[in-house]
Amino acid sequence: MNLTLRIWRQSGPDQPGGLTAYQVTGISEEMSFLEMLDTLNEELILRGDQPVAFDHDCREGICGACGMVINGQAHGPERTTTCQLHMRHFSDGDTIDVEPWRSAAFPVVKDLVVDRSAFDRIIGSGGYITAPTGSAPDAHAVPVPKEAADLAFEHAECIGCGACVAACPNGSAMLFTAAKVVHLNVLPQGAPERRGRVRSMVAAMDAEGFGGCTNTGECATACPKGIGLNAIGTLNREFLRGGRR
Repeated sequence: MNLTLRIWRQSGPDQPGGLTAYQVTGISEEMSFLEMLDTLNEELILRGDQPVAFDHDCREGICGACGMVINGQAHGPERTTTCQLHMRHFSDGDTIDVEPWRSAAFPVVKDLVVDRSAFDRIIGSGGYITAPTGSAPDAHAVPVPKEAADLAFEHAECIGCGACVAACPNGSAMLFTAAKVVHLNVLPQGAPERRGRVRSMVAAMDAEGFGGCTNTGECATACPKGIGLNAIGTLNREFLRGGRR
């Protein structure tokens, strides 16, 4: 496959950026999207040019590091992480636009790399439980109903990739925050902080500059782990409940 890539290049957070066109040839349809970028970077290095900076780590669809907007879609045309997107989903001669996550709360560090530490601060504001120090309790010490365990596991699948924010026309982080709140609030271990957790995390989300949720639904469509809009409904109910005294 021969492709034209139009990639966002930006040398630093305070520098102007723009799309730069590159030609890549001999791309196998079995390559992942990141392997295709690796091929481009090898060519750029051989020419003495700066390689394209992009985030990646596990390349197994687990860590959520490899976020980028491909042809206007978070993670590209398939509902998966970018590292699991393969070039067979494109055609020979295609022009592909590659941009960083689009959100004021995710400032660009360089090229396709953005600062997603806002997510860490949201989690830090309430994503924990009270637990005694010492040895770990027995696994069966706190019974957890199966329905609650299944719901917690479903929302714990969130990998914090940020696709929900990038896909949302408002740049909202409601789906991410909802996944973290529901994960802990449905478990008995999370009960002591239940009221304060949701209000603290929503306040932290707002303070980071994320937009408001208008139920567009693009976040759930883009989520590679399939977390649904029902999480946001649960978050709203928990928020109202948390305000009662």
